[in-house]
Amino acid sequence: QVQLVESGGGLVQTGGSLRLSCAASGRTFSTYAMGWFRHTPGKEREFVAAINWSGGSTYLADSVKGRFTISRDIPKNTVYLQMNSLKPEDTAVYYCAADLRYRTYRDYVSPLQYGHWGQGTQVTVSS
Repeated sequence: QVQLVESGGGLVQTGGSLRLSCAASGRTFSTYAMGWFRHTPGKEREFVAAINWSGGSTYLADSVKGRFTISRDIPKNTVYLQMNSLKPEDTAVYYCAADLRYRTYRDYVSPLQYGHWGQGTQVTVSS
């Protein structure tokens, strides 16, 4: 079993920055990918970013390319989301997710691919 705990959310002004952290604990030896999703009431859960755990290749939603960066610290079993140039449209609850299954094909952007989720952290960007 894997437990995920997010932190780092908060209230910032347009153009500001935040760094979200997601620390994984438990049976992390089989982690293949970790990702960030966000949800706003009335909207579908949206893919933000993902990272392949072993190789470190990254995947970003078009809406955040050039502004957000996903990274990982393998010894700490932690994934980060550095968010720069924040916009009001980025306001959401951000969730960390982990995929512990081997797959011949991996769809990093689909929330259905991730079996473990954190509790979420609120990010609010004021106008």
